[in-house]
Order: sequence, then structure tokens, then C-alpha cells
Amino acid sequence: MGDYGHELLVGAFLTPSAGDPDRVVSLAETADSAGLDVVTFQDHPYNAGLLDTWTLLSWVAARTQRITVAGNVLNLPLRPPAVLARASASLDLLSHGRFELGIGAGGFPDAVHGMGGGGMKSPGQRLEALSEAIDIVRGVWDTDTRGAFRFDGKHYQVPGTKRGPRPAHDISVWLGAYKPRILELTGRKADGWLPTLEYLEPGAHITGNTMIDEAALAAGRDPSAVRRMLNLMPPGPDSFLKDSPDSWAEQLLPLVLDHGFSAFFLVGDDPRSLQVLGQEVAPQLRELVTRERKIERTPAALAARVPGIDYDALPVELRTKAVEPGDPSYDRVRHTFARKGSPALVIQAGTVDEVRSALTYARSQDVSISVRSGGHGFSGRSTNDGGIVVDLGRMNAVEVLDRARRLVRVEPGARWGQVAAALEPHGLAISSGDFGGVGVGGLATTAGLGYLARSYGLTIDHIRAVEIVLADGTFHRIDADHEPDLFWAVRGAGGNFGIVTAFEIEATELHDVVHATLYVDASETAAVMERWGRLVEDAPRELTSFMALYPARRGQPPIAQIILVYAGDDVPAAEEALAPFLTVGPVLEQEAELTPYASVIQLPDYRHDGNGPAHNRSGLLDHLTAESTAVVEKMIKSGKILMMQFRSAGGAVNDVSAEATAYAHRSQNFSVVSVTFPDWTSYQDELWSELYPHLDGMYLSFETTTDPERLLDAFPGPTLCRLRALKTKYDPDGIFDKNFDLTKADLLPR
Repeated sequence: MGDYGHELLVGAFLTPSAGDPDRVVSLAETADSAGLDVVTFQDHPYNAGLLDTWTLLSWVAARTQRITVAGNVLNLPLRPPAVLARASASLDLLSHGRFELGIGAGGFPDAVHGMGGGGMKSPGQRLEALSEAIDIVRGVWDTDTRGAFRFDGKHYQVPGTKRGPRPAHDISVWLGAYKPRILELTGRKADGWLPTLEYLEPGAHITGNTMIDEAALAAGRDPSAVRRMLNLMPPGPDSFLKDSPDSWAEQLLPLVLDHGFSAFFLVGDDPRSLQVLGQEVAPQLRELVTRERKIERTPAALAARVPGIDYDALPVELRTKAVEPGDPSYDRVRHTFARKGSPALVIQAGTVDEVRSALTYARSQDVSISVRSGGHGFSGRSTNDGGIVVDLGRMNAVEVLDRARRLVRVEPGARWGQVAAALEPHGLAISSGDFGGVGVGGLATTAGLGYLARSYGLTIDHIRAVEIVLADGTFHRIDADHEPDLFWAVRGAGGNFGIVTAFEIEATELHDVVHATLYVDASETAAVMERWGRLVEDAPRELTSFMALYPARRGQPPIAQIILVYAGDDVPAAEEALAPFLTVGPVLEQEAELTPYASVIQLPDYRHDGNGPAHNRSGLLDHLTAESTAVVEKMIKSGKILMMQFRSAGGAVNDVSAEATAYAHRSQNFSVVSVTFPDWTSYQDELWSELYPHLDGMYLSFETTTDPERLLDAFPGPTLCRLRALKTKYDPDGIFDKNFDLTKADLLPR
């Protein structure tokens, strides 16, 4: 929590009284001329004597010049969502982008029964309907996706309707929310939270923010994506505002800086108050906030700064995006899931221009630079000690550009669970690892060996274009026809060539898969592995399988957890492909289901506190032979290995030429990773040295060591030579050196 850095909005909350309709419009015109940003109106049809709010919004938009109009909040049961979407887009177009959509689930449902309420009487039903409505509204606005929009929900059905019109700007969806469940929905889906401060329980503006933050993070969103707004009652015994307007700006300032609220709407119909609010209070508040946002930090916060960093040189546009060691939010951004870090500065860039500015500034400080996409950072390279982290978590959009071509634009800060959920309504999927919390940026520059690998291939095999900021700060859009050498290198060399700000990826037609999990007694570890390996290689390519080996614990034998994913909904064919795996070893537990792919790649809730396993070794195997599995059995029974995971490749992965991308490992059938805790590093390395002669290559992101001698494991000779030449061209100073420093290795001539 704290200041989310949004531009301030100050506005009015007017009563749409039918007794003197001209006065209501006049008040809106006063708000417009006074310089206020937004004028809003309540929407309570069960109260007598009120104008229809939607008609009033349209009329006010036509009578004003610059002010934004919004409901505060519109009563959803009155308006079918598909109709609301078109009306909203139309008003936004007619007003040239001066409309925002504030909606609520609707109170007093019996009063509107027969007017679209559908008899939804319980709060839970109204909440479900509100969630569905948001999906419908955004689906209708999504004119980039080809074909009719369809929606089959519990409360709303859209059998098929044309999309559009497209709004003049990206309309924000604000929710009026007070209870925990709707606050959670706000964090997951909305663009703004709009309660009335005086209607909240004491301290609920703080707990509400926390609930929204947690829900946003769980959904793979940056909490700052949700603007925090407040309706404020005029000064009185029970109102937040006290005394004269001269002190209002100072009273509101803590709500901005400490609690992240960035929009305030004064309730009331007094024209003089609107003038004072727009001409005096709003400018004062903006001045105070601007001054504080210029890094007015406490002495303790200043003392926590890292020597050698010129914090005052940070560009103005980044100051609200930067987190220093003395800031309250520092502990949330300093670590990865698995590795602790103490960076001097974390810059949370949200646009390409901010990425360019952050990189230019970071280079000027002559310190280590790490780039973080948004996932768990298993290798630990997305944080550092004493350097600068460029955090891309706010750049997390997922957009279907062309449904017919299955072309999807994904920003690097998204996580793959979020991507899978966004593509599910379109019947599309992208193979992307085995964990919804993995960040897009790290995986999509390395390889992407996921649950659909044998049918789909690697993620990088389907990247059609990349948007990237290079070491010199220039922005490039590259593809097979534009800078093809750089396009080749970006797909497989990790973050060695720049900061990727977006990928265009060709998805596959897929909705449901057959997902099975087996738990097998792996006491005879080598035999279990050999049988599993043969079955995988002989399986139809629709089947991809991962196996995790866990050591014996508390009298239990070593366990093999086998995940099997059949890419498609042909249940009889899936059963035929899965059945042989029941012979791998003594089955302790089994389950299988036909389920959407998105449910397999779920987005988990976990903390980036640096307390995960911190030492991993990675390799590739052509086959699981008697010799290699014997070493693995020794490793897992040593008691010094936390887990070993094997992923099946082959199939579509190996259909691609070794020269097609910088990931050249196109003959191996398995990836292996060994995971342990820092205290057992030396034991793991000793055991790994016995497995090493059986390995043929390495999967870059699973390896925590970056010793130059490992370069030939990651990149075969011809690939490494080509990469080194391109590194000299695009990053001669070795700015991006965390995913193996290509500039310092002298294994091969340049």
C-alpha cells in the first residue's frame, strides 16, 4: 500500500434531481468551468424524484467541454451488459473520450425486478452477475478480436453479437464496493474502487486497499492498476473534511501518500463549493502531492540509500515508480521467489518510454542491472545486491490481436496463468511451462518447455515478433523480416540482448485437455524412470509428461509425481495414451479429468520473499538410460536433494531445426533439473558431476550458476559463435550480463 502514483482527479458527486433539472446541468457546467476533472451522478431508480442517470450523463456530456462524466455508480440490474457496453462506447465516442464506467451490483433488487434485475436477490448472485457483466462489457469493446462475441454465463447469456463500437479511449471500469467479496472482484477485474468514505467502517479504507492489493496480485495484476477513489461528504460533524476549504488539501494529502487514493468527489449541490474545490483546493492538493512525490523522504529513508547511487538524478517521470531501500514497499520488491536481494533501487516501469528512461538512468549509475518480468525468478538473476532492478510487472497486458491467425500480444510482466485465463474464452492456448506464476518475459526469451511441448513445441517457436529496448535505449520491433539476426538471438538466449516489452505469439487451437496425476512408489527409482522415459518417447505427441522425484520422508518411500497432459478433448484416445503409465511402478494415488487448459496452468498465490530453494542444476538428456538413471537414483536417495524434475521434450520441439533459434537443443528428449537448499550446494555439485557426463546441453533458466565454462552447455559451438558476434553488435558493453555473460567468455574466438 502507499502512493500508487496515479494522476490526481478532483470532481463532484451531484444529485440528479428531477425537481429542477436545469440546475443539475448548470452545476455540471460550473464544475467544468471551475477546472474539476470529473462530474458524477448517483443512480438509484428506487428513489422518487430523480432523473434517469444515463440520459443525464448524455445531456451533460453534450453541454460541457472538457470534464469527464461517470455514474456513481450505475445500477447494473437496469441495463443488460451488452447494451451498456454499446451505450458506454457510444457516449465515449460522442464526448471524445470523456466517459468512465462506474457500476455496482445494484441494491434493493426487488424494486427493480422486471426492469432487468432478473430476480437476483442475494448478494452472492448480484456479485456473480457483476463479474459476468464486466467480462461482457469488455468483450463487446474488444474489436481487435475477429468474429462475434459470445458469452454463456450463469446470469447473462450472449448467444452472439457483433463487437463494438470501440470506445474513443480505454474506458475504466470503477466499482462501488464495501464488502470483502466485491473488494476481491475489484482487485481481480476492475480499474477503480469507488466507495464513500463516510459509509466505510473505521479503518476500512485501509483494509479494503489491502484486500484489493492481495486479489490483484493473486490475479497476476499490479495493484496500482486499480485506482483508489473516494466520495467525500461536505464538511459536517460526521464528515472527513473539517473546517474551511483552506485546510482541505492538507487533510486529503495523507489519503494520497499513505493510502493510495488519487480521486476525490465532493458530495453536494452547492455551486460555490464546486468553484472553491476546482480553483483552490485541487491546485493546492496537486502542488502538495507533486512536492512529496519529488522524493521527500524521511531521514531514516534517506539514510538507507546505497552510497554511489545518484538518487536525485532519477528522471521525474520515474520518481513515483521507484522503490528505495528505505521505502515501506521495498521488502515486497527486493527479492525473487527463490533468491534474496538488496538492490539499491527498483524501478517499476509501466510503458516503453519508462523502460527506456529507466535503462538510460541505470546505465549512468555504473552498477549491476537486473531485469525482472513478473514471475518467480527461479534462477535468481532478476534481483541483485547494490544495483538497479528494472521491474516490468506493471507491463502485463494480454491481447488477442487476430483471432483468425491466433495471434496474441503478451507483455513481459504478465504471468502464464494470467495468459491462459485470458486466452481460454477464445479457445486458444500457448504452451508455457508447468506453473502459472512463471513470468512471460523470462520464459519467452529462453525456450518454454511446457505441458503442451510435444504437440505444440517450445514457446519461442511460435513467437512471430518482438518489441525490445536495446542497450543503447533504442526501441525496435523485430521479426523474421526486420533484423532477423536479432530476432533469432532473442528467441533462446535469455535476456542477453535487451529488455523485451512485448511478444507477438501464435497460439494453438485448444480449450480442454485431459490432465492426469499419478503418485508412484519410486523405491526402485532407476527402473521407474526408465519405464517412464520409454513410455514418453513411444507416446503419441499429443501427450506431454513431467515427472518430479522426491526423496523418502518420515518412513515413506521416494515418490514420483507424474503429470500427464493430453492436448485435446478426445477422451478415448487420451485414455489409451495414459493407460500404459499405470505400469511405471506401484501407483499410490491417481486422478484424471477433462478440464480447460487454463485450469491446469493456474495462477498461484505466493510470496517473493527469497525463501525458496536457491541452488539448481540443469541439463538435457537424449534418453533415460540405465547409466543415467542409476546416478539419479543415487542423487535422490542421498538425502541432499530436495527435488529432481524431468520434462519431456521431443515431438514438435525436435521438429524445429537446431539453427532456427538460439535454443539449439533439438535432439534431446528430456530436461532434468536438480533443486536443493544453499547448505547442501556442495553435496549437489558433487553428485551432479557424476550425472554430467550423461548430459547433452542445458536449459538456461533452470541453472543458477553462470560460470563461463557452462556456456557450451547452454549454446553449442556454432550457436555461441553467432551469439558472441551479435552481442558485440547490439550490446558491446555487456549491459545485459545476467543470463551468462557472453562478452567475458574466451572459450571460442570471436
